[in-house]
Amino acid sequence: MAETGAANLLAPENAGQEELVQVLAGRPGMRVERIVSHGQASTPGFWYDQAEDEWVALLAGAARLEFADGRVQEMTPGDHVLLPAGLRHRVAWTDPQAQTVWLAVFWTP
Repeated sequence: MAETGAANLLAPENAGQEELVQVLAGRPGMRVERIVSHGQASTPGFWYDQAEDEWVALLAGAARLEFADGRVQEMTPGDHVLLPAGLRHRVAWTDPQAQTVWLAVFWTP
């Protein structure tokens, strides 16, 4: 499940059609993921409605989150947000010109 050894969270990745999702650590009820986006966004009309709580930090790049209640959260390096279970949200935009790196921690409430 988790990789062993040292690695760099900001290491460059090949830009592709899909986001890269790596599970860095985990145990039952909790996991830590590194997500690398390069212009990807949620499909129009799609909303995440997760059963887990999620804390996400943006380490590099830029992104925009949208919430079902109409709120918009612009994200730049260093920004972080807590997404409680059941909070409908989507990734509206990630920078197509630069690698966007997220660090996400998920846990069962």
